[in-house]
Amino acid sequence: MREIIATVMMVHEYPFSIVEDTVWMWAFKFANPDFEKVSRQTIKSDCMAIYQAEKKCLKAELMNVNRISITTYMWRSNHQVAKYMVITGHFIDSEWKLQKRVLSFVKVPPPRRGVDVADAIFKCLESWGIENKVFSVSVDNAAYNDVCIRNIKSTLSRSNNLVLNGNIFHVRCCAHILNLLVQHGLGHIKEIIENVRESVKFVNQSDLRLKTFCDIVKQMGVKERKLVIDCPTRWNSTCEMLSTALIFKDVFPEYKEREPYYNYLPSAEEWSKVDKVCNLLEVFSHVTNVISGSDYPTANLYLPEVYRVKEVIDAAIEDNDDFMILMARPMKVKFDKYWGECNLLMAIASVLDPRCKLHVVNICFPFIYKSEVEAKENVEKVKQALEDLYNEYCALGLQEPVSNSELETSVNQSSLSSTLPPQGPKSGFSKIMSIVCEKEIVPPVKSELKSYLEEGVYICDEKFHISFNALEWWKTNSLKYRILSKMARDILAVSISTVASESTFSAGGRVMDAYRASLGEKTIQALVCGGDWLRNKYLVVAGL
Repeated sequence: MREIIATVMMVHEYPFSIVEDTVWMWAFKFANPDFEKVSRQTIKSDCMAIYQAEKKCLKAELMNVNRISITTYMWRSNHQVAKYMVITGHFIDSEWKLQKRVLSFVKVPPPRRGVDVADAIFKCLESWGIENKVFSVSVDNAAYNDVCIRNIKSTLSRSNNLVLNGNIFHVRCCAHILNLLVQHGLGHIKEIIENVRESVKFVNQSDLRLKTFCDIVKQMGVKERKLVIDCPTRWNSTCEMLSTALIFKDVFPEYKEREPYYNYLPSAEEWSKVDKVCNLLEVFSHVTNVISGSDYPTANLYLPEVYRVKEVIDAAIEDNDDFMILMARPMKVKFDKYWGECNLLMAIASVLDPRCKLHVVNICFPFIYKSEVEAKENVEKVKQALEDLYNEYCALGLQEPVSNSELETSVNQSSLSSTLPPQGPKSGFSKIMSIVCEKEIVPPVKSELKSYLEEGVYICDEKFHISFNALEWWKTNSLKYRILSKMARDILAVSISTVASESTFSAGGRVMDAYRASLGEKTIQALVCGGDWLRNKYLVVAGL
């Protein structure tokens, strides 16, 4: 019973003091009359024991993983003058399922330079015994992360041959780049957004104003009933506010007739501009949802979304309205800064999507890059990187032990040959076979990569594109592409955003509330990491 209590506490992030709650204890006593009340210290020890047991299981699981990619994120606690860093591991399990686990939750002492963060990451990798298995590290665009990646890359390369000489080791968070693009663009059209924001705030300021507004909405037959106020620092909430306000654009003039103190009514021209801004932001919102969606996408989905972003930015620059050009130009500058150079990881992952293969770079690159020549150069760069990466995996494959299935095939073939009569040099059959061999010219065996690229793409019905799982395809074809499938599983496991790590702090007040702020670092780490592992084990969503 104590183990159940400790598990529930870790999964739902309850404080230790809950075991002293009268109703809680009554419920357990009702379920089990033999239950004896426990202290918070006892339940803390039980939680630590569960953490150690689950850590041992996860460590054993990671022993069987060839490569693991990690994401990191820094977060400041409101209840402490401290910053915490979470490190999340991403890997494909034996069932070809994409997995993520929180590996570390540690306090990073000041001055929190790049070298300090790199040391904390390496210490975590070493404690798990995976320092020689790291495939990539995904970080946000904080300045210290460039120094951090250089240091960790240098440290790991001494004992571990990083794939493609480390050219795909550093992964910049796509979600953060998109955020920079949008915030930079919106900063140039503040006055257009301001009237809408002030209108929404004015209506929501009192119950009487809101009632008057709702009465007009009802009279005009508008189905939507609720205005949304945004958080100015979160562009996606600004997008939601604008798109919702657009539904009420005919209501606001009527509201103005009834409310003399309302002075923020947007003009028809401003509503037209808001409409255009929403159309642009909706694309960014969709792309952000794909990159950081709850379905936890594989890396093959990212390049087409980046291409879509570039497409709408270019379209905005060619718009007849100056305000759209004013907004889009700084977005393009930021886009070229972060994606002006070929993102090899994103491109390789897209090619390993059997539905499009090399078509994806041939279609996307001419839109993403400035000239046709540059686009062709980057396509060739991707092809060469694919070839080099495949050759690296081939070399690793030769060093691996023969699998049981291959060994069984070999035994069967040897036992079959032992049943045939001996064929000496004077045998008639031997002579016939020598002539046959001379006439039959055996073509050189194609590499798996070449065979994969030359074969037609996998065609599935349009309605199944959303649910298509690249990992399932590679699992099904793993016997056909023995080496290439191993390469694909490592590439597709890479997270191109740090959202998986950030989600650990999505309920920051709960993760480090006033109760946990008083706990020791080891206890905090056990609760955060152990809670994540148990939620994965029992398929529980945090906070439910």
